[in-house]
Amino acid sequence: MNRRNFFQKAAVSSALAATSFSTFGNEFIQAIDKAPKSSAPSDLKITDIKAGYIRGGHSLFVKIYTNQGIVGHGEGVDATPGTYHLVKSMGRRIQGQNPLNVHRLFETIRKSGFFEGAQSGMYVAVLTAIETALWDVAGKALGVPVYQLLGGKFRDTVRVYMDTALYQNQLPKPEDFAKAAREAVNMGFNAVKFDLDQGNDPNKYDRFNWTASPAELQRMYDQMAAARKEVGPNIDICADMHGRYDATTGERAAKILEPLGLMWLEEPIPAENTDAYKKITASTSTPICAGENHYLAYGFRPLLESGAVDIIMPDLQKCGGLGEGQRIANLANLYYVPFAPHMVASYLGAMACAHVCASVPNFMIMEWQIYFHKDPMFKEIVTFKGDMVEKNGFIRVRDEPGIGVEINEEGMKKYATPGVPFFE
Repeated sequence: MNRRNFFQKAAVSSALAATSFSTFGNEFIQAIDKAPKSSAPSDLKITDIKAGYIRGGHSLFVKIYTNQGIVGHGEGVDATPGTYHLVKSMGRRIQGQNPLNVHRLFETIRKSGFFEGAQSGMYVAVLTAIETALWDVAGKALGVPVYQLLGGKFRDTVRVYMDTALYQNQLPKPEDFAKAAREAVNMGFNAVKFDLDQGNDPNKYDRFNWTASPAELQRMYDQMAAARKEVGPNIDICADMHGRYDATTGERAAKILEPLGLMWLEEPIPAENTDAYKKITASTSTPICAGENHYLAYGFRPLLESGAVDIIMPDLQKCGGLGEGQRIANLANLYYVPFAPHMVASYLGAMACAHVCASVPNFMIMEWQIYFHKDPMFKEIVTFKGDMVEKNGFIRVRDEPGIGVEINEEGMKKYATPGVPFFE
């Protein structure tokens, strides 16, 4: 090789090297450009909390915003009308803090409201919606479903019962009960619930005295007997009295319904008197269920310690949230009491509840509403992938990060409660 050939080859090599180095790392740079620009989870901060209401204010939806663009969704029910400013007040207490510290933020809000009603009612219902949204943020930030944050799952699917919404103010007849039971079974459900309280029952002596007359008790039996006859012995049926009767009637109703083998008789009397519940439960073989009007794990302790009920049914959209719901279930598990949560929310609330049901060993069954199938509003107000319910009476717990269901503000807007700010 002479000097001229050497320098010619060196020049060619330099040109090739220059070309290679000009493209070296391009794919890596492109990958960086495509990657999310979120900061580390430790730098995640709450920037705002907004709320929207539907159903006359009885359904509260909360969105928690963060500095990384992650938004969490939560829901509260029943004890929520008139609570817009309470949502904003609680939001200010945790603004600027890391939403991944769910339990810490829950306690921050709860303990700061010790003299504001933080033991039950509206305060806890609003806190519930916020706590649920915090879990949703945490799941999305860490890329895992909520059940994983709760310690993992015992089951992939959650059994649900159909609440037929066959309201007694329509004065349904036994044949209406039979028809509703058959419809639920034909839809694939293997458990059905009916309401038995009837304020306008023509056999009622006094609208304010909730001692049932013999004719009222017979009406209750005839209605439930028609449902049992229609679907046979292998379908679970249960009845709800909405806490509207006295203890005497609760005992008599539970006794007269014993031959029908109910899954449970729900809240025959109001929530406040544990001793009265214990007396009813001890008097009958019909399982007695209560809890939708109890708040926090503290509210369930007396029921469980005294053996006042056979089954507990906290409402995870107002009892304190998903973490509190799991605490209640685990507390009940120490007493071998099944956990069967009440659920009258949207599909967002239903799936949030399902994550808890999947995460505890003593889960029995969860409430499901006929309105999911008949009222288009409930599909318009949320967004999700796939179907709500499988054909065999179970719902599959979602594996997307967070809850797996989100609020659709545009779909919800036309149902918003008049006179209340909407996600402002």
